[in-house]
Amino acid sequence: MDAIDKKILNILQDDTTQAVAEIAKQVGLSTTPCWRRIQKLEEAGIIRSRVALLDAEKLNAGVTVFVSIRTDKHDAAWYEKFSRSVNAFPEVVEFYRMSGDIDYLLRVVVPDIAAYDGFYQRLIAEVELYDVSSSFSMEQIKYTTALPLDYA
Repeated sequence: MDAIDKKILNILQDDTTQAVAEIAKQVGLSTTPCWRRIQKLEEAGIIRSRVALLDAEKLNAGVTVFVSIRTDKHDAAWYEKFSRSVNAFPEVVEFYRMSGDIDYLLRVVVPDIAAYDGFYQRLIAEVELYDVSSSFSMEQIKYTTALPLDYA
């Protein structure tokens, strides 16, 4: 990956709707070589997909809840059931296995506390959990989907 690839990625991280000709102009290439580079970045899996970022508030999903989960079960069967269950909830937009005191961290988006309680009740009915702790986001200070490219 060279400097031009990084420029292309920065542009695409900001706005994937730009025409290839416009991207090419910004990075100093003609259209065809720029398109080839984008295709190679896609084939290499560096560009995983092109998506639309939606406004959670306007879609009535403006409450963000970080859910910390601890478990006393660590066998493969429990993990498989837990993972399958969590992935089936559309409210869960991020799901991580953690190191340290917390075993799993979820980012959940819902319209309000009542909707979160419904989610919580369905979650604990699906899988046996040792401890669930919820933290409601009061304000989103920074949000980006753009990855730093200095390490690439």
